Amino acid sequence: MTMRKITVADISELRAYNKGRDELRKRIIALKARRRIQVGPIMSLVFENTDTVHWQISEMVRAERITTEEGVATEVKVYNDLIPDEGELSATMFLELTSDEELRDWLPRLVGIHRALRFVLADGSDARGFDPEEQRLTREDTTPAVHFLVFRFRPEQVASFAQGGVRLVCDHPEYRHDVALTAEQHAELLADFG
Repeated sequence: MTMRKITVADISELRAYNKGRDELRKRIIALKARRRIQVGPIMSLVFENTDTVHWQISEMVRAERITTEEGVATEVKVYNDLIPDEGELSATMFLELTSDEELRDWLPRLVGIHRALRFVLADGSDARGFDPEEQRLTREDTTPAVHFLVFRFRPEQVASFAQGGVRLVCDHPEYRHDVALTAEQHAELLADFG
């Protein structure tokens, strides 16, 4: 089953959105907490779905005060790419660096980090992440602090994922970390496969 993409009709008019925003914000914060996986001390991944992307589009429309249907359609087109297709998980990866010194130290060392993440399944197979925008965003001397990643799973890997024992591994030479998904994280991401 493919996760539902957002349409222009899904995005509320600004006044209506602002009325329900506080309650929706609380719900999305709780959702993202369940969908966030910390990989070592400076990396986290937030796995996107229809609800997280709907929130992101709505917040962009609000922040930019976009009122035209064409403007909303542009945001929908851009952000819909974050919603995974069938057999995929997608995530926004954050390198959580808070000072200029950390940025100068880590970002040059972590070139290629977007190719170093993979899910390792109980059957021994893995699904490595990739950045669909790699050609446009990649530089040889530094990496961005935020990447969008897609993980593609074959049908038999989805079945193995369902069995549990899933780990998220970063095997970059400068940043090697391995974390087992909690039961809550596993259930949350398993639901993305339908």
